[in-house]
Amino acid sequence: MYKFQPILKTLVWGTESWVLSGVPGNESVVAEGPDAGKKITDIYPGQFPLLIKFIDAHKDLSIQVHPNDELAAQRHGCKGKTEMWYIIGAEPGAKLLSGLSRQIDSEEYVRLVEKDEIVSALASYEVKPGDVFFLPAGRIHAIGGGCYLAEIQETSDITYRIYDYGRLGLDGKPRQLHTAEAKDAIDYTVYPDYRTHYAPAADVPVGLVSCKHFVTDLLDLTKPLALGLEGRGDFLIVIDMEGESVLSTAEGTLALKPGECALVPAREKSVTVTPSGAASKLLTTYVPV
Repeated sequence: MYKFQPILKTLVWGTESWVLSGVPGNESVVAEGPDAGKKITDIYPGQFPLLIKFIDAHKDLSIQVHPNDELAAQRHGCKGKTEMWYIIGAEPGAKLLSGLSRQIDSEEYVRLVEKDEIVSALASYEVKPGDVFFLPAGRIHAIGGGCYLAEIQETSDITYRIYDYGRLGLDGKPRQLHTAEAKDAIDYTVYPDYRTHYAPAADVPVGLVSCKHFVTDLLDLTKPLALGLEGRGDFLIVIDMEGESVLSTAEGTLALKPGECALVPAREKSVTVTPSGAASKLLTTYVPV
């Protein structure tokens, strides 16, 4: 098992902690154990497929969209960006934007951006801890100020910024917008609800998201839970969001605190997750085969 040094980023709207990353130039480094100091590229062949973040939004993020794999490969020679959010904490009234609230086409999109009215066409959600949003590539979205969340995404740092409230970046200059690039990346399909609905349950894995890029379950634990790794691809990632936990495998143990994650290779066959106190809340995720 591996735990990694967080990569901390200060942005104009708040902070991000990249707790597991294979993004070139931002590769995670093992934090402890016999492999301490090694990069993710030293222990995983090829590019690591997922990026795990904790996002603390003090202010509204820009309204943005990400290209799918095909468009990202064509334009940037990399993967696209499908992602998901799990809300860990939210200040009263905190909101986020996800998807279109009404039907528009690419031409109306451009007009709305030029008139600073794109928000009027987006679905807004007041959020609370436990809310989940799945964001396939092409879905317009934005995290609002006062949200603290865990994000699971494809390994990609390609973002098309659509609208940024006229803000200046940390360098004192206006941040670049990508109106034209986003026009062809947006999925203009309108859905009745963009929130992911699930039935909470204690001490069993609860499915949240299942797509070709990742499968994610929620663990709300009051006692130890054993998870087999067969059929879960090359690895299982365990992300601690609330309460401390201990992971145990045949190869040893690893302690996790909120805001940390662990990579459990498939060779370990199984892992037992034990809350250190009365309870803990975690996510597990893997890339399906």
